[in-house]
Parts: sequence; structure tokens; C-alpha cells
Amino acid sequence: MIKQGPEDQLSQFLSPQLGTLRRRAALATTGSVPFEQLPYQCFQEARKILAQDREEKVAKIIAETAKIRRLEATDASSYRGGEAYKQKRLQSLRQHVEQLKILADINDPMVKRRFEDGKGDMSKPIYRYLAHRKWCSMERKIILQRIAQFHIVPDLLPKFEPTMAVQMFFRTIKASPGATLDSRITETAPTLRMQVFDKGERLISIVVMDADVPDPESNAFSKRLHFMATNITWSPIKDALPLSRLGTDAASPDMGALPVPWLPAFAQKGSPYHRLAVFILEQENNLPLDTAKLQELYDGQGREGFSLKSFRDKFGLLPVGFNMFRTEWDENTADVMARHGIPGADVEFRRPRVMSLKPPRKARGWEAKRQTLKYRHLWKYTKRIKGIKY
Repeated sequence: MIKQGPEDQLSQFLSPQLGTLRRRAALATTGSVPFEQLPYQCFQEARKILAQDREEKVAKIIAETAKIRRLEATDASSYRGGEAYKQKRLQSLRQHVEQLKILADINDPMVKRRFEDGKGDMSKPIYRYLAHRKWCSMERKIILQRIAQFHIVPDLLPKFEPTMAVQMFFRTIKASPGATLDSRITETAPTLRMQVFDKGERLISIVVMDADVPDPESNAFSKRLHFMATNITWSPIKDALPLSRLGTDAASPDMGALPVPWLPAFAQKGSPYHRLAVFILEQENNLPLDTAKLQELYDGQGREGFSLKSFRDKFGLLPVGFNMFRTEWDENTADVMARHGIPGADVEFRRPRVMSLKPPRKARGWEAKRQTLKYRHLWKYTKRIKGIKY
């Protein structure tokens, strides 16, 4: 029996599955009836209209695809613009076909249901579109806020607009962008969940750097490289990448190379919080980078003074993804530094005392009136104080 009523009454039939209140209540009360066969007259009539609209979109896709094939077979010399005009026209038609594919399924309740349940096939344009829309609704806004709030731009890059969703997990703990984490948690490399929204495979590099390394000699801050991985094959159908497995026997060939292994995040006592930035960079033309050269440049002493902008320009990389966390001195930092042979756990930073440049203040008021010998009996309260010389 299918139960009906307002949402407050239907809420008692909810199951832990995802979706709206009415949908979860319907699933809990309709038994084994498939979702697309629910006996709601309005629902079934709407499905007929959507099916008719989809047939129209599919017919347009077939027509546009045939037009693309004809254009590809046509000699570029027959156009006034030549090869440039032909390629521009082909690109425009392909984009229009991708848009039609999205419009064909955008209103399908089965598509929305699979996406809400996390079962969407990211090789299809409609699921990539829905994932991108969901990411832009909140997560991307938070990332942009953190980039501005923590001055990632212009401290690390002159300008940057993320186009990839990046989430960070330390063991089973999801790190919110900009969160301050215990040094014991960040001792091991995190797992990154990355989602791209355009089709095709690409090679990416991952960089983790500390943007707030104290430099006492210059009374300023420098930067340090904590992790670098390159030549990682990534596509929309991939989801998670455990950084701790890179460079080990358990790593597959498409997980790339590890020029610079993970260095735990740490901050010395007295120093302000350190910004640990995680950047995902797309490699130009999917060309692999020379791992030996990167290891020679950035491993060991090359970690200190690392410049992301210089690395980007030198190897032709495009930053596409970002996340970050912060670290401070805590009760576990000294043990973490000792386990990994990091010196400086006994160093404590303090702000230098800045002496005032103002001249000594002249006596005034009560003190100025009582400086004469008439008030000599009061000097013991102002001048004859043990340990103070005048």
C-alpha cells in the first residue's frame, strides 16, 4: 500500500537512502516497485513528455554528428578561412553536441536519482555537468574564500582560478579547507579525492608546500617543498589517490613518479601558523616530466626556498586544483620531528623587543610641582627606590 500525506507524516517512513523526503518515503512504502514504474499518474505523464523531448534531442545529436563528419571530410582549401576556420567550426559543433547530450538527460528522474545516490557514470557529460554544478554551488566558493582569506594569491601565485574539485583526507579524517590539524595526523601523506569535469585523460602533478617558513637571518618568511608527485594519469572516472602509496611497490604505473617524498608538516614553537598548500597542476600537452631532473632540483636541500611560480613556468604547468590546511606547534610536534630526523625542535621563536624612539617624558603635574627641596621627604617614593638609578 502506497502511503500519502504531508511531509511531516511521511518522514516517519524515511529510510537512510539519499534523496528528498517524499522520494525516500515513497521508496520505503512502495516495496519492490521499480522507481520508474511508481504508480503516480502525474509522474508517469511527465515521464512521457520527457521521453518525447529526449527523442527530439537525440535526433538533433544525430544530425549534428553527421554534419561534423561531412565537415571533417571536406578539404580546408574550400573555405575562405582555410584550416583555422575549419577547426574553429568543428570545435563549435562538438561543443553544441555536448550541450545537446546534457539537455537530453538533464530532466530525467532516473539520472537525478543515480547522481544523488553517488552512482553516476562520470564518463557521461550529464553526470559531469551535475557534479560541476554541485561543486560550484558551495565547495568552489569555500575554496575561493580560502584563497583570498589566506592570501594564497599573490603570495604563491599572481592569479589562480580552480577548475578541479579537490578534497583531502588524513586517514579517515576529512580536512576542511584551511583547518588547523594536529601534527600527529599530518605525519603521513593524505588521500586526495579529485574530480575533473571535462572528458579525456591528462597528466597531472601534485605539489604540497609550506608558505610560512621562518627565516631569522632575513627576519622574513620563505617557502619549503613538502611533497611532489608527477606524471599521474587522471580522468573523470577516477576518484581517489592515496599519496602514501606513491613510490611504493603497491603503486600502479598510472600513479606516476615520486621525485620528492612526503615531509611531515611542522611548525616550531613561537612561530605563527603555517599554511600548507596543496596544488594540482596539469602538464602541458600531456607530456611527461623528467623525474630525475626534478629530484635533482628539489629533493634534499632543494626543498628550501621552493617557488611554485618558477616551477610552473619552468615546466609549462597549469594550476587547476587547490586545497590547504594549517599546522601549529603542539604537544606532538617534537616527537614527529624526532621520528623523521627533522632538526629545530628545540628552537623557540620570539618577537624582538622594539625600543621606543620617543625622548624621555618630562615630569608634569603632581611630580613636576614637588621636585623642590620642600618636598624632599617624598623623594623616597619617587627617587630613592632600591634597584632604580636616576
